[in-house]
Amino acid sequence: MDQKNLATLVGGSGFIGQSLVRALVEAGWNVRVAVRNPAAAQELKAIGEPAQVELVEANVRLKDSIAAAVSGADAVVSLVGILAQTGQQTFAALQADGAKNVADAAKAAGVPRFVQMSAIGATADSPAEYARTKAAGEAAAKEANAETIVVRPSIVFGPGDKFFNRFADMAKISPALPLVGADTKFQPVFVGDVAAFTTKAVMGGLPTGKTYELGGPDIRTFRQLMQQMLDIMGKKRALVPLPFGVASLQAKALSVLPSPPITEDQVKLLRRDNVVSQSAIAEGRTFEAAGMTPKHLAAILPTYLG
Repeated sequence: MDQKNLATLVGGSGFIGQSLVRALVEAGWNVRVAVRNPAAAQELKAIGEPAQVELVEANVRLKDSIAAAVSGADAVVSLVGILAQTGQQTFAALQADGAKNVADAAKAAGVPRFVQMSAIGATADSPAEYARTKAAGEAAAKEANAETIVVRPSIVFGPGDKFFNRFADMAKISPALPLVGADTKFQPVFVGDVAAFTTKAVMGGLPTGKTYELGGPDIRTFRQLMQQMLDIMGKKRALVPLPFGVASLQAKALSVLPSPPITEDQVKLLRRDNVVSQSAIAEGRTFEAAGMTPKHLAAILPTYLG
């Protein structure tokens, strides 16, 4: 790579990571994407100029591989996260211990800027292990570097997302959509906006040492989001609220499947609203800090659901 600034994205082949690669390349940065399976992410190398995007093999559970991945970087973004556990890929191993390994490696390498990708709802006292381990990852990153920038988005949407696309696929074949937490509120945020905000963080355009919460301009219940999706698709489907108790029992019964449609941990997450906190709004720890106006659902959803 040439002498452009270099950002290492650990777990950069995921949904947010792919959009972030594009945003950084457009900003003139070189990008090193550290992933477990570089062969499966070869399409990222086609972004930007030749050799502007480099793929390296790394695993957040293996400290030596992370040390090599962050060496020489001007900024590191820790993006590794999962929604369900399988085998050794557990919440604790990736989102807590893995995040600590990345933050410690960046500190040891003297990387000046560090960004930890987390999620709204990440708290140490959450009933959901997903949220608790996200909070643990945040704490580890801040302990390694007090200037760490934490980015907490609400549900992230856009072409290729696993939220609207998943339910849209269900709506194509099912006369009804079961809704766990039908009245739970969300603040969906466009993946391109999350990438643009994170790029500003990487480039030094945001106050450091803060936790930012990112939500779009639309706050909707789960039921309202599904109705908006169906309207765009031009389909009529029954929206059937599923009580949390029933959903928990179903999730427990389905846990024997290799890839269950919902887990007990996800049911726990759905009990709480997923929106930007009032404290983040009052303190300017939102898109406002970057001078950004996030995009509405209506401007993006029809481009890939219609």
